[in-house]
Amino acid sequence: MKKTNGINPLRHEMAKIKVVGVGGGGGNAVSRMRNELFKGVDFIAINTDTQDLELCNAHTKIHIGKNLTKGLGTGMNPDLGRQAAEETRSEIVEAIKGADLVFVTAGLGGGTGTGASPVVAEASKELGALTIAVVTKPFSFEGSQRARIAQEGFMKLKDKVDALIVVPNDRIFSVVQKDTTIIKAFEVVDDILRDAVRGIAELIAMPGIVNVDFADVKTIMENAGTALVGIGAGSGQERAATAVSQAINSPLLETSIDGAKGVLFGISGTRDLRMSEINEIAKKISESVDPAAKIIFGAYHDRAMKPGQIKVTIVATGFSDNGLHKSSTMPLSNLFSSGNAERKADIGGHKDEKTVPDEGKASKSPKKSSDVWDIPTFLRKNKK
Repeated sequence: MKKTNGINPLRHEMAKIKVVGVGGGGGNAVSRMRNELFKGVDFIAINTDTQDLELCNAHTKIHIGKNLTKGLGTGMNPDLGRQAAEETRSEIVEAIKGADLVFVTAGLGGGTGTGASPVVAEASKELGALTIAVVTKPFSFEGSQRARIAQEGFMKLKDKVDALIVVPNDRIFSVVQKDTTIIKAFEVVDDILRDAVRGIAELIAMPGIVNVDFADVKTIMENAGTALVGIGAGSGQERAATAVSQAINSPLLETSIDGAKGVLFGISGTRDLRMSEINEIAKKISESVDPAAKIIFGAYHDRAMKPGQIKVTIVATGFSDNGLHKSSTMPLSNLFSSGNAERKADIGGHKDEKTVPDEGKASKSPKKSSDVWDIPTFLRKNKK
């Protein structure tokens, strides 16, 4: 960490970041991320489905499995997804080459995202990039077959990446209202994936009072296994407590911060950010993690934030349990939790209107891949 009194124009040059969306779900996430992350991040979409690939606005698009699927999806067959990626491995390597940090995002439970993601991650690691996967698990109502495919994909992927962040789709029901449309529900999932990527990327790129650089992120996340990224925002007299509580207790993440052995956190605010608030946030975080945890922090002035607001971003690693938590699966009767619906406004700290486009805009980009955020069969059949 190092102090700085001004913006360093070379900070983006210090760490080249690439985000790779694999399959329909990953491509969908990349499309929404591209316009909402800072400049300097390269976006890559990889898919077997040519129609789905055309709808993605990534900088680089790679059609895999030309000879295997003939431009179609993989039909929930991860072996086809893996073979398709292997067939086009040299093109994938060329696209990733030169990156210091690679995010691989996908929806587990389908064919392309589940099967091709480990191949992409392995190529990234072989090139020497810090490789972080941010993936979703299918809804419980999608059945045991998708759950099994997701579990098997998770086990293969976790050995190919430095860190793995899992977002269970079932968790969105605790933060959306019962009358939420399916389009907006999946946009919530997109937002969580985006926030996980942005949370880490901004810690590296934002100039600050106390900077976090790529070496700090690498120290915490290299060969770390399961990881957590939590983001919270607060305003008013108790803004520090509110922000850190949201960041630690996000209902949308697979694990909690408890027992983490590596923690990197950043605090953003306007010029009224107080030292006592930094101390309060740091104390709360240290109470939740392993007593011997390695902790790195940064503090930033963010002119884009509302006056009087602060934001806390936490990256935590070093958990003893690297598996998919069965406790995250919800019975069908409990999918919606009206008592938690008001938390939707808190996800990812401050949000503006463009992060959740209206249904009219969303309908202009219909998704037809079997991997689109693991939409269940009975819903896909009714989509036009």
